[in-house]
Amino acid sequence: MSSVPDPKPVAAADAPAEAAAPMHFIRQIVAADVQQGRNGGRVHTRFPPEPNGYLHIGHAKAICIDFGMAKEFGGLCNLRMDDTNPSKEEVEYVDSIQEDVRWLGFDWFGDVRYASDYFGACYEYAEALIQAGKAFVCDLTAEQMREHRGTLTVPGKDSPFRERPVAENLDLFRRMRAGEFADGVRTLRAKIDMNSPNIHMRDPVIYRGLRASHHRTGEAWLIYPMYDYAHPIEDALEGITHSLCTLEFEIHRPLYDWVLDQIPEFFAEAQKKWSALTLTEPARPRQYEFARLAITYTIMSKRKLLELVKSNLVEGWDDPRMPTLSGMRRRGYTPEAIRAFCEKVGVTKYNSVTDFALLEHCLREDLNQRALRYMAVLDPIKVVITNYPEGQVDELDAVNNPADPAAGTRQVPFSRELYVERADFMENPPKKFFRLAPGREVRLRWGYLITCTEAVKDAAGNITELRCTYDPATRGGNAPDGRKVQGTIHWVSAAQALDATVRLYDRLFRVEEPGATDGVDFKTEMNPDSLKILTAKVEPALANAKPGVPVQFERTGYFCADKASAPGRLLFNRTVTLRDSWIKAASKA
Repeated sequence: MSSVPDPKPVAAADAPAEAAAPMHFIRQIVAADVQQGRNGGRVHTRFPPEPNGYLHIGHAKAICIDFGMAKEFGGLCNLRMDDTNPSKEEVEYVDSIQEDVRWLGFDWFGDVRYASDYFGACYEYAEALIQAGKAFVCDLTAEQMREHRGTLTVPGKDSPFRERPVAENLDLFRRMRAGEFADGVRTLRAKIDMNSPNIHMRDPVIYRGLRASHHRTGEAWLIYPMYDYAHPIEDALEGITHSLCTLEFEIHRPLYDWVLDQIPEFFAEAQKKWSALTLTEPARPRQYEFARLAITYTIMSKRKLLELVKSNLVEGWDDPRMPTLSGMRRRGYTPEAIRAFCEKVGVTKYNSVTDFALLEHCLREDLNQRALRYMAVLDPIKVVITNYPEGQVDELDAVNNPADPAAGTRQVPFSRELYVERADFMENPPKKFFRLAPGREVRLRWGYLITCTEAVKDAAGNITELRCTYDPATRGGNAPDGRKVQGTIHWVSAAQALDATVRLYDRLFRVEEPGATDGVDFKTEMNPDSLKILTAKVEPALANAKPGVPVQFERTGYFCADKASAPGRLLFNRTVTLRDSWIKAASKA
């Protein structure tokens, strides 16, 4: 038997031509800044994930924007771990984030950065704010702070500790750092305006005590900065020009600007001490917000995804049903398909929900170009070709990918005994059923025309075997006399077929907006049919299928070998069906 070429990724020159990138508002802002020479004409972005879980498809949109804008305008993009909450962060998540970013096709400027790299700078600036009378240590509990905060229509009340003397605030803050107080007893708050219409500007907490071991700094710090405070400092010290984030941070932008504006001379000095860049002038980053990605039938909350993992309702973060990038990679999604999807979704200033079908459409378009075709029978029933010589094996030519002539051909064995799909035979077929039936002729893919002569049944009346005859003059599936045959089915030779476990994955949730109904536990909305496991028969060319490399099982869908698959123990995951079965089911209903 001739060797089968390894499936190869589609090179950029071979990939389908992408539509011209739309001039969305982020592109317009960056292009205008470059043209006007703002920040010296530099473009420097950052992707700042919190290492408290695995990245999901929603993060892919942010990655494509952050790294994409930098690449498009000849700039740089940093990868910075927002590790300001050590109680929820793990090295496992740090490693997975780096793997996912690289898998998507991006790389970052310099080393991976961490918010913890700047704990010293954040602390120095906090003391500077205290000395300037712009921050104070507060003894209110979290509940008392909420009561003082007010509402959208009721202004807040000043903390009774707001006017503490500077010296006392400095002393207490330094004792907080030394761990003298229990967690939550004292916080450091910015002194802004308790009457502000923006609740986030009502003397927000910028430091809290937390005696937890940090994955990088150990127990060197017993207080940790809040994200809204640390983020603009980190951006400034890294020379970030465009701080791109999702829309929920829009209301936080005034605080971002407030932090940067209070003591500008601090940043001029701090950039010399803490920044890896040598800037001709202090960077003044600006924050811009875009709508986050939301997809039907999908949960995007890392907290809820973690709940699924801890409840053992999924295999783990890389369960192929999960919307995590590691799960999608294991299922057979390609980075090209995900990037194309993110481009199609676009960048807007308003929240919306994208149909899951668009993601599957982008995936099918990509896989159609790159996936080699094979035959696999998922629900096999034996066919005996009664007029084919016993013991004879024929080798038939099969095209590896009709969409890619360079993929070549392979040979598939043909013998007296075959397997076909049980659903490809009906004893009493309805009108427009063009597959096997008593007395009906069909075409075997890449093979011969066969005619069913008998259906063998057991004592209970179940069909156990089909008997057929073949026309030896129709090798390749074409009749020399020109007769028309409407049905074509796939098959595998019984003697050479390999056993394979096939996992049919579907959407993890059965409702369009899981978790959206008050009082309903989102876990009760999971799709009970999200996983079905079958034992299939596959052609021998799949013996060495490589994990993660997509293939198409003809007439069935796109699949890939799982990471646990190995010669002699084949395991395939369904990536996506050939068509959107959910749309078809909805139209019938």
